[in-house]
Amino acid sequence: QVQLVESGGGLVQPGGSLRLSCAASGLTFSSYAMSWVRQAPGKGLEWVSAINSGGTSTTYPDSVKGRFTISRDNAKNTLYLQMNSLKPEDTAVYYCAHDSWGYISGYLDVWGQGTLVTVSS
Repeated sequence: QVQLVESGGGLVQPGGSLRLSCAASGLTFSSYAMSWVRQAPGKGLEWVSAINSGGTSTTYPDSVKGRFTISRDNAKNTLYLQMNSLKPEDTAVYYCAHDSWGYISGYLDVWGQGTLVTVSS
């Protein structure tokens, strides 16, 4: 049974930092690309980062580029998202998602339950 479990969300002030984690089980984690996707209150899904299976290639949209860093530890079956210089508009539920391929394809077929990040003073 494939399972993705996010953690690390919470309340942070604008300009602050958080590190999200996603623990994977039931799959060969090191063989697949992974992504982080968020959903702000009342809005649709927004992809925020992706990383290939080996961790050698990453990509971000302009909205988070330079502030967010995705990484992975294949030995620990864990995906990370370091978020710095957080803004109120980063408030959302953050999901990690499993890609169907080792390269970043964007075809996300397994999702975690999400972790809430609230950026507010």
